Amino acid sequence: MTVFTATERRAHLLAATSHGGAYGKKNLTATIELAAQATFPHTIEFGRIPSNARIASGSKVYWDDLATATTTLDIGLGAVNGNLVNADDPDALNVTLDVTAAGSADLLADHANFGLPAWDLVASETVDPGGELKVYGTVQDALTTGTGTITVSVDYYVD
Repeated sequence: MTVFTATERRAHLLAATSHGGAYGKKNLTATIELAAQATFPHTIEFGRIPSNARIASGSKVYWDDLATATTTLDIGLGAVNGNLVNADDPDALNVTLDVTAAGSADLLADHANFGLPAWDLVASETVDPGGELKVYGTVQDALTTGTGTITVSVDYYVD
């Protein structure tokens, strides 16, 4: 398995319209240029969010045409410094996004999950583990056709 790290973009000092305080909207945006690879799956680490971050409805994932055959992208949440009880959840946010043509999708597959704390979206968790969770993607199934861009934009609030 190959692990790539996306370029993360954050506002200076977490600046937000609410001055970065509780209930102020925050954002994690990360982009990667993913070249064709011979090994699968590809794991892309987009960045980290607080475990108690409530993901907002404006959160999206965007991608270029990455393959000619069936290729999917899963978006998950993972442990930082071993803070999850069991294991990372590779499809906690969205699963089997078809990346054979350029497109976009809501970051969360189920609109009923908007506003839930991130830790509650991880299958193995029943309480907030604290700390941060990594947001990552996994490209599955087939070789990519060439360089393509994947961008994740996570809008979130922290109580």
